Amino acid sequence: MHFMSIKARLALALSVILLAAFVATSVVNYRVSRDAVREELLSTGLPLTRDTIHSELRAELMRPLFVASLMSTDTFLRDWALDGEHEEEAVRRYLEEIRARYGFLTAFFVSDATRSYYYYGGRLKTISRMDLRDVWYYEFAGRGQDFDLNVDANQAAGGVLSLFINHRVEDYRGYLLGVAGVGLDLEEFSRIIAGFQNKYHRRIVLVDEFGTVQLGPDPTRVGRDNIRTTPGISSVAREVLALRGEPANFEYSGPGGTVLLAARHLDDIGWTLLVEQDEASALAAARGNLVRTLAVGVFAWAVILALSVATVNHFQRRLVHMAATDQLTGAANRWEFESRFGQAESRFARHGTPFALILFDLDHFKAVNDCLGHLEGDRVLRGVAELIRESIRPCDLLSRWGGDEFMVLAEGGEAEAVAVAERIREAVAVAGFAGGQGCEAVTVSCGVAGYRCGESLDGLTRRVDQAAYAAKARGRNRVAVSPG
Repeated sequence: MHFMSIKARLALALSVILLAAFVATSVVNYRVSRDAVREELLSTGLPLTRDTIHSELRAELMRPLFVASLMSTDTFLRDWALDGEHEEEAVRRYLEEIRARYGFLTAFFVSDATRSYYYYGGRLKTISRMDLRDVWYYEFAGRGQDFDLNVDANQAAGGVLSLFINHRVEDYRGYLLGVAGVGLDLEEFSRIIAGFQNKYHRRIVLVDEFGTVQLGPDPTRVGRDNIRTTPGISSVAREVLALRGEPANFEYSGPGGTVLLAARHLDDIGWTLLVEQDEASALAAARGNLVRTLAVGVFAWAVILALSVATVNHFQRRLVHMAATDQLTGAANRWEFESRFGQAESRFARHGTPFALILFDLDHFKAVNDCLGHLEGDRVLRGVAELIRESIRPCDLLSRWGGDEFMVLAEGGEAEAVAVAERIREAVAVAGFAGGQGCEAVTVSCGVAGYRCGESLDGLTRRVDQAAYAAKARGRNRVAVSPG
């Protein structure tokens, strides 16, 4: 208690010292910052926003780029094309699986041999050099690049403007077989850009090598606006489009005064990211933000210090009792289970990935402890845990839930979980733990419950526990599913 009071007094003394230093530094910095805001924006603010947006956009585009790359080397697609493109239904199913699995707007393959355009609905058309809508294919094939991105009308979806990832498909000797790729919802990317603008209060667009806007907050301007012909920015357009390697900052005179511009060429997709801010609004915001930062910072600093002490004390106590696994069976403990449950909840909320819980309650286990002793009981627990581990999939998690209860967090719906539970139930029954030693052989009663949207861990475990109880009530050594 005396030690804690010393720690509290020390924390208070540090708080006062740090708070006083923060206030004094903020007042001094206020006077200096009035002259440094413009330089800070060009050297830090805009570049940081630009690089942050670059990282997030790159993350959004890497998955479709990766899928298009996989399609380009897929042996099924190459062999199908080399064999004469027979059985169009096979390639249709292949493209539909790509589209549905990854949630793309479309997936396609254009054959260089037959000029046939296949998509997830079948064969769409035969491309032609005379059709302006097909110019993209001949230009891309002629450049010899592995992949590119372009914004175009999606003919398979009624002309909806889409972002296409095109990837060159070659045979095993390096000769062109065609172009495969996926199409993304352009409006979704426009909403992402609009979200960046609202978050950072800066104008954001991506342009191609010719200066044409390819992504922006307004999808109706995509493919129409060009920085080379836009008043103001046209004065620096040549230098912006010539950027390669290191990013750079620019400024130009716009309708409302000087505009500060941070640009970066995205080498992996061939576009240039532009982040703009009007200098006048930036300076006004900086003045207001400094005052708010001073007020909020003083409050936040005191709260953070207090919370830091409380948090350190809390986690120190918790870490003493926390372990990754159950010492007896090697299964995950409840701490690990709750963490993985939270991850499964997040995947369900983001991608709709279903999961379920399976609760295994050992039948006749008390008799084992009573008749054969706790050492034999421990051996049975370890044996059952090992059988469960051998029977579940790598993506599933085994956790020791109670004395003679085990819980499995299983990916997939209830039907898949029931199949896993039946496999484990049968394996335990065949193993016959403690059987033939004067005790009835240990079996398991299993309850299964699939996760419902918004359901808490307590609610789900309550349902799966009720299902396991129902399995016991029906005679043990069986699987029961929680009613829907």
